[in-house]
Amino acid sequence: MLEYSQQLDLAFHALADSTRRGILDRLSRGPASVSELAEPYGMSLAAIHQHVRVLETSGLVVTQKHGRTRECRISSEAVQRVENWLSERRQLWENRFDRLGQLLENDAFKGETP
Repeated sequence: MLEYSQQLDLAFHALADSTRRGILDRLSRGPASVSELAEPYGMSLAAIHQHVRVLETSGLVVTQKHGRTRECRISSEAVQRVENWLSERRQLWENRFDRLGQLLENDAFKGETP
């Protein structure tokens, strides 16, 4: 099992590519085959399969073979992991901006004379 930070690194690497983000957008509507994922792109099935492999390695996508077709779906656990990390950072920065606002407000009142 990969460490939490390694899992995040792989997920953000996968999300760094617009084609892979597009694939995830499509999969957010439900499972799809690699052929279905390739339809909107001017790429070969092999190229789309490479993108799917990166998403699968990151844990964001799970694939299962049904005969000659490979079905892909989003891994809700991996997406939740990324969402939790982002939420933690968002909360951290909101708290920091709130404190900065309070400091600036306090300094502004100190500079004024009644």
